[in-house]
Amino acid sequence: MDQVILFILLGLGPGALYAGLAQSLVLTHRGAGIINVSAGAMAMWGAYTFYGLREGHLLLPFFYPDLGGPLGVAPAFVVAVLLSALLGALIDVAVFAWLRGSAPLAKLVASVGLLLTVQAVIVLRFGGTGQTAPPVLAGGGIHMFGGTVPAVRLEVMAIAVVIGVALTAAYRYTRFGLATRAAQEDEAEAVMSGLSPRGLSLLNTTFAGALAGAVGILVAPMTQLDPTTLALAVVPALGAALIARFTSFTVAALAGLGMGALQSVALYLQTLSWFPTSKGLPMPGLPDVLFFIVIAAALMWRGNSLPGRGGHIEPRLPPAPAPRRIARPTAILVAIGAVALLVLPFDLRQGFVNTLIAVIACLSLVVLTGYVGQVSLAQFAFAGLSGLVVSKLGIHLGLGLPWAPLLGIAAAALFGLVDVLPAMRVRGVHLAILTLAAAVALQNFGFHNPSWGAGGLGSPVSSPVVFGVNLGPSGSFPLGGGHPPSPLFGLICLAVTALMCVAVANLRRSGLGQRMLAVRSSERAAAAAGISVPGIKVTAFVISAFIMGVVGVLTAYNFGSVDPANFGIVNTLVLIALAYLGGISVIKGALIGGMLMSGGVAATIMEDYIGLPADYLLLFAGVSLVLTVTTTPAASRWPTAGPARPGTDRRRPAPTPVEPEPAGPEPARPRP
Repeated sequence: MDQVILFILLGLGPGALYAGLAQSLVLTHRGAGIINVSAGAMAMWGAYTFYGLREGHLLLPFFYPDLGGPLGVAPAFVVAVLLSALLGALIDVAVFAWLRGSAPLAKLVASVGLLLTVQAVIVLRFGGTGQTAPPVLAGGGIHMFGGTVPAVRLEVMAIAVVIGVALTAAYRYTRFGLATRAAQEDEAEAVMSGLSPRGLSLLNTTFAGALAGAVGILVAPMTQLDPTTLALAVVPALGAALIARFTSFTVAALAGLGMGALQSVALYLQTLSWFPTSKGLPMPGLPDVLFFIVIAAALMWRGNSLPGRGGHIEPRLPPAPAPRRIARPTAILVAIGAVALLVLPFDLRQGFVNTLIAVIACLSLVVLTGYVGQVSLAQFAFAGLSGLVVSKLGIHLGLGLPWAPLLGIAAAALFGLVDVLPAMRVRGVHLAILTLAAAVALQNFGFHNPSWGAGGLGSPVSSPVVFGVNLGPSGSFPLGGGHPPSPLFGLICLAVTALMCVAVANLRRSGLGQRMLAVRSSERAAAAAGISVPGIKVTAFVISAFIMGVVGVLTAYNFGSVDPANFGIVNTLVLIALAYLGGISVIKGALIGGMLMSGGVAATIMEDYIGLPADYLLLFAGVSLVLTVTTTPAASRWPTAGPARPGTDRRRPAPTPVEPEPAGPEPARPRP
């Protein structure tokens, strides 16, 4: 028992990070009505700013000036927190203030763009490798329960609790706190009372930025300072904020500390002899599975009682016009693509193959988000599962075409069916939170597991062979110069991409597509019209996961192995950003998004022919996404998205129907 208590105390360090981020989420939600998934990135910004100041540099978005020498701990901490507060204020003025009348999906997408932007700036300035964060608080240890607890963990725990109590008192008894609560409950009445919701949002988001930056600085020495760890710390913080219903600072602080203690106890259990291991090593990703369970339980328990700031706004999406012509454009594009695969040099050919696979991935979001209005942050988790099944079946059972790909795609569709079950209880942004936690758990517990996953080195995939002909990237072909990928594999990817585009276009023109749009427009109206809303959601998730299963199979064959890095959560965030940027409800948007994906044609030209690092594409995706969401007029960004007859252009009003002429002479009217 002493060991359990000891590990609980050791978990207070990361727990303080989750607690601080959870309170930052509550602040942002109270002030701006946004669940800010970039809160972890804001903490990362503060930690890297402090690191740079201690090294004698100032971290700015496009500048890195030399200060002439390192700053002391106290001045560096104050300056870093102030710059984090400035970042929060800038985000509110430049992004959140423009989204007060937007749908929840737009707010979520904007916060995803912010996360990608901050992460891209950090990667471009410091690289993707980890750094050793400089300490802030005093060291030393306290001997208790048969071990030593670093004093800094108890100190940050105390700071998190004090902040929670102070914020609770401030928002309950001060004029500012009461005004914020009034604006949160009813903005219209708050405005009539003389309050300024925009001013309150600015102050709350500024405080949220300062708090996130401060906890990032304090806790970074206990974790690795890299562009991913602090950014994804928002997942357990979201669980703590959900438990607090995005309203209670004290509950958020205690829940965050509890998440840290849960993580530490899980690590302790892995050291016991009876606990299952993976090839003699501790089971990876167990804390992430526990975080997912906590988030799922909180969502299923709270359900519709969760607050929805701006819930009176109709959650509209861009229009989804039915394509009038499919065969001719498809034939032209396929012919151009085939010629390109035969004549392009091998590096651009590889980029083109990556683009084709990325187009299919964007199509999965066209179905799920563009047609049905649902949000999933686990898309590449589906693809990774499919690729992993192909790899394991080939290694252990010797299965190849067609059974291994079919079973891999079926596994992805089955996981999509499991993933959609919570959509019966929650939807929108809350469903996105759940799928985000599921994606992180599957990546760390599944893909990184050396027993049933890919481990740290990846899981090999055999080339597809049919009648002795190698159809994979390493196969021979008369053209192409003998460099992989083989044009034959590219032609197969082109054919599959064309087939997926035609299928998604026909889905929009079908009766099922019209019912999907009806559910997207209004679930209540669709149900009143006799449409099975749960059935439509399940169908959309399964189709979307099926499409991502195809992506997983092609990706596995393309790289010759299943690498967890190719199916990470960041890839899904970039996918959402670029699909939304191109047009998340039309096939053309999928083509544009696929061109801009990492490793695609644009990235290859940027890196190999222009000389810019490919990380600039990540920065472009984040900035472009934020600008697209915030600068597009609301009238054109969120037009009515109800169902339409096939062939009807939704950008124009339908013509007034004309009654046909009577066949015979008009009968005489009776006289009065």
